[in-house]
Amino acid sequence: MLDDVPVVQGGMQWVGYAELASAVSNAGGLGILTALTQPTPEDLRKEIRKCKTMTNKPFGVNITLLPAMTPPDYGAYAQVAIDEGIKVVETAGNSPGPVIKQLKAEGIIILHKCTTIRHAQSAINLGVDFLSIDGFECAGHVGESDITNFILLSRARQALKVPFIASGGFADGQGLAAALSLGAEGINMGTRFMCTVEAPIHLNIKKEIVRAQETDTELVLRRWKNTSRLYKNKVSKAASKIERESSTGKFEEVAPYVSGKRGREVFINGDVDFGVWTAGQVIGLIHDIPTCDDLVKRIEKEAEDTLNAASALIVPRSRL
Repeated sequence: MLDDVPVVQGGMQWVGYAELASAVSNAGGLGILTALTQPTPEDLRKEIRKCKTMTNKPFGVNITLLPAMTPPDYGAYAQVAIDEGIKVVETAGNSPGPVIKQLKAEGIIILHKCTTIRHAQSAINLGVDFLSIDGFECAGHVGESDITNFILLSRARQALKVPFIASGGFADGQGLAAALSLGAEGINMGTRFMCTVEAPIHLNIKKEIVRAQETDTELVLRRWKNTSRLYKNKVSKAASKIERESSTGKFEEVAPYVSGKRGREVFINGDVDFGVWTAGQVIGLIHDIPTCDDLVKRIEKEAEDTLNAASALIVPRSRL
């Protein structure tokens, strides 16, 4: 599934455009376009074709199934990926069975994101090829189990019969080495790739990521079983306060604060407090804004050095 380096760029809403996906793939990782960032399936087709002009390396498409009164036509987005010859699709969200069946019928490799072993086993029953095991550290939808990757990855190694990559909390080669040691085939990075030269978001947001610490995230929407990890700014703190203190428990009270439309504007206008935007705890490990090529090469070297150093600690019994 992976090209040269076992690093996948997460499919991020309003971030997973051709500029970033192609740069990650050109660097030796696997870039991912985000389907629902595009207004229509035909817009996704245009973005796939644009990405093909920017890289001759493999790249994938993310299709996240979200709860909605009027859901998008997920089947149409999937069909575009099929028509355009995409070989890897990252799926996530609720009831992905029909989309997975549609894609598998065309021989597409399915990478499905899960936050629990139970959900991972359900996805295996649907026929997925790879799993992305997302720990509680991750940005965005963290699930409701609060299990961090140190435990979750080891449980995946013990329980799952399908290969998996690790997602949530990864930004460097030391993290890649740790994930490999725990049984993963590689890592998925979202927040780290947001903070690269090619990420199509405002420079102010990248500088804010560099400035931030690991404590600068906020969990919201737990009251409604839709817990999301967001950057801790004025809006997410206000949403959290309403959630804690409201006596009615009505989602309508907090809805204006967690508007995805305002979150998208953050990446365009560079005002870090204009709306909510996702960020993982790994934000505290990010201290620069490299190109994707420099970042992937750095991660590869750090991982090799870390694994070699660990191997050097093993002394044959004959020398004891």
